[in-house]
Amino acid sequence: MRYITGRPDTPQDTQTMIDRVKARWAEFGYSGWAFVRADDGELVGSGCIQHLNRDPAGPLETGWRLRQDTWGQGYASEAARHMVGWAFRALTAERVCAVCQPENAASATVMERLGMQFTGLGRWYDMDCKRYDVTAAQWHASPAKARYDAEA
Repeated sequence: MRYITGRPDTPQDTQTMIDRVKARWAEFGYSGWAFVRADDGELVGSGCIQHLNRDPAGPLETGWRLRQDTWGQGYASEAARHMVGWAFRALTAERVCAVCQPENAASATVMERLGMQFTGLGRWYDMDCKRYDVTAAQWHASPAKARYDAEA
């Protein structure tokens, strides 16, 4: 992984993540998502709806990870659009945010395509990050929402 940890996950990292995701589904009713390519059933990545910095008092956050061989093919935008759309529809979220490292221009572009606005720099997940937010009103007026509705 180029961003997030900057290294491949170990088997223990993977098991820890699986355990955390299962616990969040049990506690909150949402957490990690698998991204499966429709035409061949290949797992191309994963994403989440969770609380920013894993703090239940924080706003809802979306995030994604993709296999490197799938970068630049639109999977992040499609998956993020559906996770954000789901958060606003099913969870009636007031806002959804996303964070990325400042040098991660590709993820920042996905956030902007979702109608998210840059809200500043901060420290989340032990990293300096850029934060983007979209409110329910902004989402409902966005081209991303119209595309989400057409695809759903």
